Amino acid sequence: MRSEEEIFKMILDFARADEKIRAVVLSGSRANPAAPKDIYQDYDIAFFVSDIKAYYNRPEWIIGTFGKPLIMQMPEAMRYPDGGGHFNYMMIYPDGVRLDLTFEYRKYIDEGEPALLLLDKDEGKGLVPPLPSRGDEYWHIKEPSPLFYYSTCNNFWWCLNNAAKGIVRDELPYVMNMLNEIVRKELHDMVDWYIGIKHGFSLSTGKDSKYIKRYLEPELYGEYLKTYSDADYDNIWDSIYVMCKLFRRLALAVAEHFGFSYNQGEEDGMMAYMEMLRSG
Repeated sequence: MRSEEEIFKMILDFARADEKIRAVVLSGSRANPAAPKDIYQDYDIAFFVSDIKAYYNRPEWIIGTFGKPLIMQMPEAMRYPDGGGHFNYMMIYPDGVRLDLTFEYRKYIDEGEPALLLLDKDEGKGLVPPLPSRGDEYWHIKEPSPLFYYSTCNNFWWCLNNAAKGIVRDELPYVMNMLNEIVRKELHDMVDWYIGIKHGFSLSTGKDSKYIKRYLEPELYGEYLKTYSDADYDNIWDSIYVMCKLFRRLALAVAEHFGFSYNQGEEDGMMAYMEMLRSG
């Protein structure tokens, strides 16, 4: 696999040779000093250009310039493009390197994410202003408001009714989607807040809470693993009850810390409803 030094040299040599490219910005995990470093990190590169036409939907040109990838995706040439004045080429190469190259025909918008200015031909007077050095504060866990806490609890318990009905109707894809896309999101929010009260709110658990193993007690993480199931309905029911028990434990800890009220009635009502459906 090519080294980071080799990739950055290739990117900057390309940018310096093209007058229409005015600036180059690195974002994503490689710009985040708090992100774990490994060889699988993407290179999220944005080229800020004076004219987008030369870079728009030209896969043959990009392959000729950067090499033939194993697979490529161009979101702006696919369904539901956002039409935001940019074009993105995402590529994985035979040596394992992944390049996400975006050509931007607009000024850089600083939303607080970590980013590094690799090249600026206009010295802060063009499409990219001077960028401050920052850590991953943008991604830190946010303390919940009472309303957000209540909404998370309510939606967790409420949406379990859909999963339960899907089980008794033998609608497995619906059940799995409801549990792992909807209900689990609420669980992840509660896990994050619990981690925040245990370790402080100056950290991030990563996209989709992927770093929670670092911060949860081993016993709690072991319970979390049991919230995943195979396709057997009895096992799915068991995983749901583990999820409910874990959610309740975390929610009570968060409520106690912030002085929130936990609505026991919602839990009791949904547990009774699920028991009714499971016992048939």
